[in-house]
Amino acid sequence: MSQQSRPAPAGFSEQQLHLLFDLVSDGIWDWDANSGYVYRNPGWYAMLGYASHSMANTVLTWESVIHPEDYPRVMAHFEAYLDQRNEHYRIEYRCRCADGSYLWVEDSGHIIARNDDGSVARMLGAHRNIDAGKRLVAQLEQRNQSLESQVAERTRELSWVNQQLQRQLDENRELAERDALTRIANRYRLEKTLQQACERAQRFRQPLAVIAMDVDDFKPINDRHGHARGDAALVQVAHCLHGSLREQDLLARWGGDEFVMVLPQTGLGDALEVAGYLREVMAQAEPVEGCLLTLSYGVVQWQEGEDTQALLARADKALYRAKDRGKNAISE
Repeated sequence: MSQQSRPAPAGFSEQQLHLLFDLVSDGIWDWDANSGYVYRNPGWYAMLGYASHSMANTVLTWESVIHPEDYPRVMAHFEAYLDQRNEHYRIEYRCRCADGSYLWVEDSGHIIARNDDGSVARMLGAHRNIDAGKRLVAQLEQRNQSLESQVAERTRELSWVNQQLQRQLDENRELAERDALTRIANRYRLEKTLQQACERAQRFRQPLAVIAMDVDDFKPINDRHGHARGDAALVQVAHCLHGSLREQDLLARWGGDEFVMVLPQTGLGDALEVAGYLREVMAQAEPVEGCLLTLSYGVVQWQEGEDTQALLARADKALYRAKDRGKNAISE
């Protein structure tokens, strides 16, 4: 939705309002909940070190810069305000800058319009840089501690140790969330990511689709040519499918020769087109001992209030309907 098509507060035209935003040094944001469009002024980008208007005008941009440790607290506070359980929306948290560092901000906002059903239509807010104040408090606390030099040295030592531990933790987490054979996401990561995707779809009223896939006639490949050749075929399938992902999509191995693709911000029609494209991609895959590698596809769209297990169960049923139609089929 264009900036001109969204209503401005009384007394301001949309052009005047956004000109005012552009003159403010703090980070101003303007969320049109009905369209999903989020305007962020140049001050917001400058505060975090990004090029002006270089990021997508969606709520996903906001979510992506919140520190992972602060994210649950921020979302809980945000939802409580939207649901009118909190009178005000004002919270402090860390945002990721362009150089990878984190900056403390104070985020405040106010709903200026609601729809007839009471849901949010539009909300204005601001991100204020409070990093200097946070750092000053930390410095004052350090000065009040005894044996400051020894503590600082010990802190540096512990920081190095923590970096090594964090690196090892990240590596272990990466291993825990990847399928050992295909190197794509495993079932654990699928369920975690799909849970977050369902919550986001519910929170921001966005579409979400899932494609369940199964390799056609996979058992004969194992029986005739051995499990090593079957494993190689699964790796080849994962490679072909992974090359078709958007940045926000997830491809996971569900188990055996079954795969699942999670498609945020995607309706059923677009998901069916994705499945058709995947089928074209697989048509170019190298045959296995003379056998073509084809898949069957079950495509479903998330329904409001549906949990991950119910969504996957519907995708699985759609997949079985595709299997019943024969090889290389798509069903919803």
